[in-house]
Amino acid sequence: MRTEQASSDDLGFPLAEVTFCVVDLETTGGNPDVCAITEIGAVKTRRGEILGTFQTLVDPGEPVPLLIQGITGIHDEMVRGAPPIRSVLPSFLEFIERCVLVAHGAGFDLGFLQRACYRAGYEGLEHPVVDTALLARRLLIEEVPNRKLSTVAAHLGCEHQPCHRAFDDALATVDVLHHLIERGTGFGLLTLADLLSFCSSSIREIYARTRA
Repeated sequence: MRTEQASSDDLGFPLAEVTFCVVDLETTGGNPDVCAITEIGAVKTRRGEILGTFQTLVDPGEPVPLLIQGITGIHDEMVRGAPPIRSVLPSFLEFIERCVLVAHGAGFDLGFLQRACYRAGYEGLEHPVVDTALLARRLLIEEVPNRKLSTVAAHLGCEHQPCHRAFDDALATVDVLHHLIERGTGFGLLTLADLLSFCSSSIREIYARTRA
């Protein structure tokens, strides 16, 4: 099964005309080969306005480790009875159609989603990707001690602050994205092609991380 993504014809779009979908996941661990998704949060945005949201707990099919429970607050009872990722993917993939995907530390989130797509029989994601962590590294040089979402969101005075829950962290990443795009205009980042070129080192690496 093939997923729909933004096409090369969209690359010349002014950033104000681009539909971004900001994605954040919670998982049972850091390795998509042996760990599973427990929560998905996503926010679709264009021109600084929120167009739609997607959020759901996911049954990982395995116990949530105590360490992860302590970090996220997501425990076994919360995900028991939640839909498995195979049931979530059709509606999620429809939600992100023709969007530019955005994540903070995109290799982590999209690595898990790519693995889930392969396991469910999809060809995988090929959407253009903006990694706000990479963008922050390039636009906030010497302003922040690290590129953690909490550090960047606090530094930029974002309305939403991350708390290791998928939807709240997606909202924080939306705020970070908008701030960084505004800053990027001073670097000549005016179109989608400009933005993707500025973050060019992330795209192939992200999708190369996880294969069937």
